[in-house]
Amino acid sequence: MRSLSQLGAVLSLMVRTLPQRVSASAIAVAGVAGVVVVLVAVLSIAEGFRAAMVGAGSADVAIVMRGGSDSELSSTLEVESVRVALGAPGVRRTEAGPLASAEIFVIVEVSKRSTGTAANVPLRGVGAAAFGVRDNVQLAAGRRFREGTREVIVGRSAAGQFAGLELGDTQRWGNQDWTVVGIFEAEGSVAESEVWGDASVVQSAYRRGSTFQSVHARLQSPDAFKQYRAALENDPRLSVSVVRESDYFLAQSQALYAIVTTLGLGIAVLMAIGAVFGAVNTMYAAVASRTREIATLRALGFGALPVVASILAESVLICLAGGVAGGAIAYFGFNGYQTATLNWQTFSQVAFAFRVTPELLLQGCAWALALGVLGGLLPAARAARLPIAPALREL
Repeated sequence: MRSLSQLGAVLSLMVRTLPQRVSASAIAVAGVAGVVVVLVAVLSIAEGFRAAMVGAGSADVAIVMRGGSDSELSSTLEVESVRVALGAPGVRRTEAGPLASAEIFVIVEVSKRSTGTAANVPLRGVGAAAFGVRDNVQLAAGRRFREGTREVIVGRSAAGQFAGLELGDTQRWGNQDWTVVGIFEAEGSVAESEVWGDASVVQSAYRRGSTFQSVHARLQSPDAFKQYRAALENDPRLSVSVVRESDYFLAQSQALYAIVTTLGLGIAVLMAIGAVFGAVNTMYAAVASRTREIATLRALGFGALPVVASILAESVLICLAGGVAGGAIAYFGFNGYQTATLNWQTFSQVAFAFRVTPELLLQGCAWALALGVLGGLLPAARAARLPIAPALREL
């Protein structure tokens, strides 16, 4: 009880005298805030990209590609494979037929709005059932393209990031002129980075004959996936692979997510080293300014533990203030910021928004807490070993 009472008294005294050291403390706060801003901002890129990719996938949608293909871009499906995939058991059916879309995936060139440089964007030729397969796709402006015409609809993210994709604009792709007649939304998923047109017209423009690159099929339920995959992969006439749509997009996000996360952590560690030195210097200065105060407390019978705890608490308080400030700057400065990056699986741009999540903010505060502990350990040890008699002579 005596130790707790002493600890409370020392902490109270530390809080009351903290304004006397505000200048030195502000430097440490700024250093820690910089670490947290960089850490959270960089990791929010990875979170935003992964959210865009994973949000496009559904557990009850299957993607059929050529056997051995790891993306639609490298896949080719003959007519027979498409016909079997559309009619295989497990596919959900409506009065209009199977809820499955045979699709073409090609890359077209546009210009970035921000820099004017060339960028690759997916042009997806879809079947009539595509809107039923992807039930999160909704028109935000204009209308759907008419079958058999060179009309396209554009994802909202693509329209915002790239020039010439606004409603009514015309682009020349595959030696054909294409007119944008609609803008669609897909809950921020990767589909919003694409341009959609009629599959048969895209086939003709890019001389694909009767081949497709993938079939997207909505299944009767997520449990029907095994039945659907077995029916296609065990068919001796076919050489195809079948994956869940959610697994497909998750796999595409992993490489970039790992790169950005590693880069972000590496930069944060380097900055954290500097922030720790800043915190150590700040706390050494605090111990020096409180020499008489600490010596007086020790002379009055206060133990070393309350003194050490007060120094550590001050260091943690300063660094947590920096963590909160850095988290606030990262959230209000970067959350929702729209950008685009290259998807290495398809060599096309993916437009997405930075996502500063509560988990990232907590991670930033955890880093600030760790910096506070590391920055306060040595100064706290020095304060505990401070000789009482010489320090009292400074009174």
